[in-house]
Amino acid sequence: MALLIIIVMAIIASFPATWLLMLFLGNVGLHLGFWGALPGGILLTLFIGALSGAAGRDYGGRGY
Repeated sequence: MALLIIIVMAIIASFPATWLLMLFLGNVGLHLGFWGALPGGILLTLFIGALSGAAGRDYGGRGY
C-alpha cells in the first residue's frame, strides 16, 4: 500500500515538470503525450529537488 501511495505522489508531484516537458517536446516536433513524457518529468523533478536541497547546505564554510 505504501508503494502505491509513493507512486501516486510521484506522478502528482511531477505533473508541472511533465507538462512543461510535453510543451517543449511538442514545439520541437516529437509530440509525446503525458505518459511518454512522464519518466523525463519524474527525473527532472528529482533533479530539481536534489539541487534545491543541496543549495541550502553548508559544506564547511564560515557560515556567513
